[in-house]
Amino acid sequence: MNLSLYFVTPDGAAGLEALVLAAVRGGATLVQLRDKHATDADLIPVARRLVAALAPSGVPLIVNDRVTVALASDAAGLHVGQGDLAVTEARRLIGPDRLLGLSVEALDQVERLPLGIVDYVGIGPVRATASKPDHAPPIGFDGLARLVAASPVPAVAIGGLGAGDAAAVKRAGASGLAVVSAIGAAPDPEAAAQALAAEWGAA
Repeated sequence: MNLSLYFVTPDGAAGLEALVLAAVRGGATLVQLRDKHATDADLIPVARRLVAALAPSGVPLIVNDRVTVALASDAAGLHVGQGDLAVTEARRLIGPDRLLGLSVEALDQVERLPLGIVDYVGIGPVRATASKPDHAPPIGFDGLARLVAASPVPAVAIGGLGAGDAAAVKRAGASGLAVVSAIGAAPDPEAAAQALAAEWGAA
């Protein structure tokens, strides 16, 4: 599991498959399919296409929140938030071999992590972000460092991150940065991913 450049798809993105493949060509190491508005029936064929498209690269597809979609598409894993399915139940449903990620935004959530259930945590938001308007208050890089230090599993930073942030994320101890708009809204997603991947490698 390489969390270094974790691309989260924008809601309702047109040309999603082309966008994801561009991100991966540029260096994205993991892709999360996130669409809070689409139905499971809408998302299953999308997820199946992405799993097939990503197979040659070996980059895993993680599905946000939708257990049914993750299982039906044979995705590599599932990511849940604090208001979604409990991680113990999520693990029971997806089995022992799929990746399971959990969003955390506060120290007590990290400290309550059940051991042996979650493979990684997404910590944030580091900054305010328009791609998730209902997010918790930003924790900043100091907050990120505190939560990373307390986490028993690898952590990826998320929330308003983009070009110029890799060094600060790495200094905080995170295993990578997760981005939405920095790749998804870029005029050239492949070049944007390439720049972020190079920045992480040099940090």
